[in-house]
Amino acid sequence: MTSTTPPAPSIDGAALLDEVEQHHRRFNVFPSEHAYVAVTLWDAHAHLISAFDSTPRIAFLSPEPGSGKSRALEIVETLVPNRLVAAHATANAMYRAVGDTDNLPTVLFDEVDTIFGPKAGDNESLRGFINAGHRRGVGVLRCVGDGSHQEATEFQTFCAVAMAGLGSLPDTILTRSVIIRMRKRAPNEDIQSYRQRVHEKQGHALRDRLAKWADQVRDQVENAWPELPEGISDRPADVWEPLLAVADAAGGHWPERARAACLELVAAAKEGDKASVGVQLLTDLRDKVFCGADRMPTAAILECLHAIEDAPWGDMDGNGKELTARVLSKMLGEYVTVANKPIRPRSIRTAGGVPKGYYAEDLADAWLRYCPPAPEKSATSATSATSQVSRGENVAEELPGIRYIGAETATAPIATRST
Repeated sequence: MTSTTPPAPSIDGAALLDEVEQHHRRFNVFPSEHAYVAVTLWDAHAHLISAFDSTPRIAFLSPEPGSGKSRALEIVETLVPNRLVAAHATANAMYRAVGDTDNLPTVLFDEVDTIFGPKAGDNESLRGFINAGHRRGVGVLRCVGDGSHQEATEFQTFCAVAMAGLGSLPDTILTRSVIIRMRKRAPNEDIQSYRQRVHEKQGHALRDRLAKWADQVRDQVENAWPELPEGISDRPADVWEPLLAVADAAGGHWPERARAACLELVAAAKEGDKASVGVQLLTDLRDKVFCGADRMPTAAILECLHAIEDAPWGDMDGNGKELTARVLSKMLGEYVTVANKPIRPRSIRTAGGVPKGYYAEDLADAWLRYCPPAPEKSATSATSATSQVSRGENVAEELPGIRYIGAETATAPIATRST
């Protein structure tokens, strides 16, 4: 009589993810409930990476040491497959470690600020490795061989990457990452002390169960097209689609929690984005300077921008250097009008002279394409009473709120605050 081995019992994915989340909660204090959700899903996605076309990076960042970043990475290390701790690794070493194996590693970079910080020097190759590895099938060419006998060889870079560090990361990496902004623990936030020789085994037991569950749902995940929350598209969609697919495969409360975390963390990343200074300039011009006016002299624009307390225009370099007309022109010149021509200052005819300034019609296309939706009520500015003229005719009178020096002495306006 032939005996058969009974199939392994099915693993409850939702319950397993609950246990993984609880394992993090024992040793990590994350800034929000959404962060626990994102980190747990990221741990699980590393076991299913063969099912995805892209993999999000996860970045534990903080402004100060002692905020739990390294501990968070240490717990992740116990839960992911084929972990590879990249301490002081070179780009060439990473290309070979990832490209020469069929078992994709999960790469962990601690103190990543030493790689990309202001004193780190040139790390473009390593940055290229992390960027390229976000998407399957994107390789890098490197010369391999001795002396003059070298051949161009393509190395695959696709793998899961987790990072921890002070400050921020290059913009190209941030946009490919789930960002967890860590904080120092408050006196009332208690966690369990982590002891590697005891707790690492517990993490590994969860890791092994995640691997078995991943095998159980791999076919389902490979064919999944998870529904994205409204407003999530482009790069954020690439980042979150694998995590949402994991949540849907787990079921229970995870699909709902995953989409709430997606919306919250994507919005938080946009609020903390320092990369798009140009977009901030455009948005401030629309909402805090023009406020419906159809044109503004450059001097009046600069005065309003310098007065915005939570913006960089009054202190561009940290030493009190204000935004100048020349820099304003250079920044706006990176964008184009609806006629596809660079935005440039133009003359504004007034009774007191012909100062240079900007027209709302020139900025309108950039406002539409790059700025977030306008608030229902624009902030009050010194120019809210600026006269409206349609179709770009010359202004026949001086603009309210602007005091002009006579044309015989100067042509530039001197902006003064309206009272």
